[in-house]
Amino acid sequence: MPDAPAHAFSHEFQVPDSAIDALGHANNVEYVRWVQDVSGAHWLSICPEEFQEKIIWVVREHRIRYLQSAFAGETLRGTTWVGESSGATSLRYTRLTRASDGVLLCEAETTWVLLDPKSGRPVRVTAEMVSWLLP
Repeated sequence: MPDAPAHAFSHEFQVPDSAIDALGHANNVEYVRWVQDVSGAHWLSICPEEFQEKIIWVVREHRIRYLQSAFAGETLRGTTWVGESSGATSLRYTRLTRASDGVLLCEAETTWVLLDPKSGRPVRVTAEMVSWLLP
């Protein structure tokens, strides 16, 4: 995975008790949710409001590496950025770290597809959208 660029988006959140599984740490499904939540928060922070109901991103593929456990009450930092966009897809990188010590817990590469939510059809990523994603 490439290094995070200066324009990477970061978002902090706390691990809720509900994320903890029978092994006493956050369930892997929660990591997937957090990767998606951080990506969504980034998109909403850069996408002009007038476009937010006209286009939507959906996941085509997640590649996730789980490296360390997260525990209830910990504050995590999700950092995400877009690598490349082509046609209707974008490759997005996300890292989840523990905020207190910066330990890397998880890293993900996700291929997202841009859709028209009314038709469900793919929409080409425009040069304007790329300028939002890669400032």
